[in-house]
Amino acid sequence: MEAVLGLLVISARLYHGLETSCDAREDGSQCYGALGGTVYLQLVTDATRYELSFWKGSTGAKTEILKMKKDKLVIRNPLIIDRVHFFINNGTLRINNIRRNDSGEYLLETFSSNGRMWTREIQLFIKAPVSSPQLSSECLSHGEVRVSCYSEGDGPQYSWTLDGQTLRDTETFPGDETNTITLKKGLSGDLTCTIRNNISSDTVSRRISHCPGTGFNVFVYFQLAEVFILLTICVGSYCFYKKKTYPQEQDDVE
Repeated sequence: MEAVLGLLVISARLYHGLETSCDAREDGSQCYGALGGTVYLQLVTDATRYELSFWKGSTGAKTEILKMKKDKLVIRNPLIIDRVHFFINNGTLRINNIRRNDSGEYLLETFSSNGRMWTREIQLFIKAPVSSPQLSSECLSHGEVRVSCYSEGDGPQYSWTLDGQTLRDTETFPGDETNTITLKKGLSGDLTCTIRNNISSDTVSRRISHCPGTGFNVFVYFQLAEVFILLTICVGSYCFYKKKTYPQEQDDVE
């Protein structure tokens, strides 16, 4: 069965979460809901033309969510009755205060006036929206800039731009992690990190300036200086000792 991706529309960030909507009128539609938010699933164009049943679970053990016959709607599942509403005129099911266990497969059965039946499977994924990302940066020893982008949420994906242009391989080092990049020496500009998942997206920007590449690690320099000073003291002490004891050795020989 070929899955058809349902149309996902993100509307607004509400107090209790996000609202999403999905066109689930195709068999195998994949829909997404925001954890703690509201999802609208359009099951049919006009429910007044059908009798229908909507189930949680498509195979094996199933739980009936709602049933409609002759424009009379009955919510079957008492565990969800205070969180759902069905709009008969446009065939849309609304689920409020979405929970993790709302995710899974659903089955819609529709019956026409002549007794013909259709079935349709719908996959609902529940994801936590991404949070506002945070940027941190640090200068490395040779003038490079390491930048990290952090955010919470399910399945985040990161992308980067510098002055509005996608970063090229010549501007970063290979093997960089998705949320951490290393800009090569000499690069500067407005760096933007965009984070998104199937529910929401957000961006954060920061002005990146040239890092003063030292060409040599200052800490290593001081360590070598300490070693040189110690060697100088040791050599000087040894020479002083030899100079002091050498005349005495000559007297003993005579």
